[in-house]
Amino acid sequence: MCKLPTETAWVEFKHNNVKPEEIGEYISALSNSAALLGKVNAYLIWGVSDESHKVIGTTFRPRTTKVKGQELESWLLQLLKPKINFRFYELQTELGLVVLMEIGAAFRHPVQFQNIEYIRVGSYKKKLKDFPEKERELWRVFDKTPFERDIAVENISSDEVLRLLDYQSYFRMLSRSLPENPDVVIQALSADDMIGQGSNGQWNITNLGAVLFARHLADFRNLKRKMLRVIAYKGQSRVEIKSEQEGAKGYASGFEGLIDFIINLLPTNEVMGSALRKDVPVFPILAIRELVANAIIHQDFHSTGTAPMFEIFSNRMEITNPGLPLVEIDRFLGSPPKSRNEILASFMRRIGVCEERGSGIVKVVFQTELYQLPAPFFETTQEHTRAVLFAHKELKEMDKEDRIRACYLHACLRYVERDYMVNASLRKRFGIDDKNSAMASRIIKDTLEAKLIRPYDDAVGNKAKKYLPSWA
Repeated sequence: MCKLPTETAWVEFKHNNVKPEEIGEYISALSNSAALLGKVNAYLIWGVSDESHKVIGTTFRPRTTKVKGQELESWLLQLLKPKINFRFYELQTELGLVVLMEIGAAFRHPVQFQNIEYIRVGSYKKKLKDFPEKERELWRVFDKTPFERDIAVENISSDEVLRLLDYQSYFRMLSRSLPENPDVVIQALSADDMIGQGSNGQWNITNLGAVLFARHLADFRNLKRKMLRVIAYKGQSRVEIKSEQEGAKGYASGFEGLIDFIINLLPTNEVMGSALRKDVPVFPILAIRELVANAIIHQDFHSTGTAPMFEIFSNRMEITNPGLPLVEIDRFLGSPPKSRNEILASFMRRIGVCEERGSGIVKVVFQTELYQLPAPFFETTQEHTRAVLFAHKELKEMDKEDRIRACYLHACLRYVERDYMVNASLRKRFGIDDKNSAMASRIIKDTLEAKLIRPYDDAVGNKAKKYLPSWA
């Protein structure tokens, strides 16, 4: 960087300027400029002359610098919006200490510091609002560059690409023979946008390639916090952890291993087969596959410091992913499908991890009904979406909310199958004897009062009456 002829819009040199507010403003300006120029990172460097670009050393020590009693890094992160990745490096040279701050490029929105957006104009830091043409150009960059097309690592050799990406899994999952010629491998990865042409004959690995086929996600600094996490607890609470594991591989190459790992941690029930007793998982495997795939595909990759998490308890499994859903949780069945990461979802469909659009939750609900389990539960937190699978409960053990939720989802499932819920279908869903049809009628009545379903035709008796979801 010292060899650059002048300061650029994505590199700034300083000597000892350590004003915290100014550092924050530079993070905003450099991050936004890096996005505008298609750079993965921008850099703020102390200990280098901004005129001669010679190393002169600095007294700045970011790890010991405090702002009103708070660590500098924590203070800066608190005032940045959205929160982006940045990191300090310290290097002791013969000419003095050099401190380098690596700043991730802005994504989706311009980066603000204390609610003000900045940009570099030449070698000067300016407020973005004072340069509307640059602001428009920046928004155009965000609009046309989905997460998958962004660059994870830039300007590396083809040998380095093959070292970082599990290309063997790429060809195996596409049912293609592994080429002997490395150049053919590179061409195939490029054709699928796993990598792209860099400068001077080098290559860039895209986020798509890294997140799907990384040998180790930790090799990609901006993605290492996206490693999938599996936790198994003892009992029904989070008090005591039995097992915890982070998935190091890319999502595609590591998917089957992830599913096998989860299955091995699931509580089991003993059932009698044709000749022998055997242990079977308490949750349907197909439902788990669909929910795990959904969490991976629909996560918000721009939500920093968080990744999909799969928690296993003795009575339930919780699947949590970053980001709020693009459709209301009550409409997961029956809504036209929407995907936050369409390029990733499309490739995952190609390799059979997920199937046709919108079918995942249908399969989950169908499986829970087939095994007469409590209905799955979907909820949102401030920044996450969570799906919960429950172990078997007798109908008498289910509370009113459990029964209403199951009745509503049964009506939704029947509707997407171009059919109607009736008393008889609900009895079958809960395993209620025909002679106890009044029990099913009571559940339907409670669900009607909750305004989650509606009658298709009021003119017929209760036993023959058909019901639809309230939104149908």
